[in-house]
Amino acid sequence: MSTELLAERRDATLVLTLSDPATRNALSREVYARGAEWMQQASHDASVRAVILRGEGDTFCAGGNLQRILGVRSMGETEGRLFQADSINLLTNWVKAISMCPKPVIAAVEGFAAGAGASLALACDLLVAAEDAKLVMSYSRIGFSPDGGGSWQLARFLPRQLALKALWLASPLTPADLHTHGLVTQIAPKGKTLDEALGLAAQLAKLAPNAVASVKKLAQLALAQDLAAQLDTEREHFVDNLFHPNGHEGPTAFLEKRNPCFR
Repeated sequence: MSTELLAERRDATLVLTLSDPATRNALSREVYARGAEWMQQASHDASVRAVILRGEGDTFCAGGNLQRILGVRSMGETEGRLFQADSINLLTNWVKAISMCPKPVIAAVEGFAAGAGASLALACDLLVAAEDAKLVMSYSRIGFSPDGGGSWQLARFLPRQLALKALWLASPLTPADLHTHGLVTQIAPKGKTLDEALGLAAQLAKLAPNAVASVKKLAQLALAQDLAAQLDTEREHFVDNLFHPNGHEGPTAFLEKRNPCFR
């Protein structure tokens, strides 16, 4: 039995759970494909205000299934290269879908997240980690290099030397390490990351979804464009949000001293 990606609704939050404790929620092509599909559905479902990604049990995700990966070599180099590239493309599509989703995506990490599991956790917009959790870019231990965008995340947000140490030596990154550099949003007691993530999601659900989507997009673009371009993009988003129905509800509620009801 391979890992499943289970989905459930908690009010306005879609909770996705990697589920196969026997393999510590190891990843597969099927999980990659389902992950991208769920992100697409969440993107187009107005009733979903946030998404949480978690692992069943006391582990977030052990990364790829090494038995399956070794099996690729038995296909022969030509076929195996194509198959593995296609598998990585499926993971890439999931990571891209997380990035492109206009809803906040929150990782709730218990135990450890290794390899592609760490890359997935880092791809999320917010990351809640248990106090004893560890993220390990474990690829180098088995002679591989990263996939899923983990190297991009660490190289951009950690000092170069710390990122290289984590990528080369597979040095475990603790929540305290990552919180210091802004990659972990909140540190939670062991077993409480889902509760903390649901609390964040509930706060986000009270905001105007169009404005939340704009903020996510603007934060992404700020890493790729200069100040002049960012100022132009901010102007466009601001004007669009002003003439959105929520652009009337927000200021009106503030002036009437009541909580807004955004749609």
